[in-house]
Amino acid sequence: MQILPFYAVCDESGSMSADIDTLNKALFNLHQEISTNPTIADKTRFGLIGFSTDANELQPLVDLSDLDELPALEASGLTSFGNAFSLLQQAIERDVQQLKADGHDVYRPVVFFLSDGVPTDSDWEQPYQELLSAAFRPHIIAFGIGQADRTVIAQVATFKAFMQEEGTADPAVALREFAASLTRSIVRSVSGATAAGQGMSLQVDDHVPGFTAVSLDKL
Repeated sequence: MQILPFYAVCDESGSMSADIDTLNKALFNLHQEISTNPTIADKTRFGLIGFSTDANELQPLVDLSDLDELPALEASGLTSFGNAFSLLQQAIERDVQQLKADGHDVYRPVVFFLSDGVPTDSDWEQPYQELLSAAFRPHIIAFGIGQADRTVIAQVATFKAFMQEEGTADPAVALREFAASLTRSIVRSVSGATAAGQGMSLQVDDHVPGFTAVSLDKL
């Protein structure tokens, strides 16, 4: 079977305290929509990583129809991008190898990255570059809200980047739109392939309500 893995890598540092429940509810809705659609759930897998001072694999990669509910994010600590990228690389290498061993055709993983701040670890770029140098390097769609730095968000993204619109959208709305965009990407990437009888291709919003698109870094 063809499998497209998705990972949500979400900032759960202390600055997310006021809005973490909103994000958890939005991810609850994502789980409800995907898990009740067997066509979509069969062809995708979903993993959840939360990061603050440390990074934690809150939900290892799973068929969402096999899961009763997603674990909740809890806000505390600092904003270590480096720990998030190191853990993400470990998870992707393990998961892709296991899916292949199980006989699946595996597409390049897709990461939806969300942060509301700037990295507090000065050496985060090293694990980030190691992630991008790996054989199973993912496509990264990066979202910045609150005090996130537009330049950093653009640097993290490899596919598309979005920043919360200044002064027009509150964080709760932005977080719901982040999860909704992730849900749409999962559904469209699989539905398009199923309808056309072809392999899957990544489908991501060009525009996300409450966000502005960010130009990616030029090399």
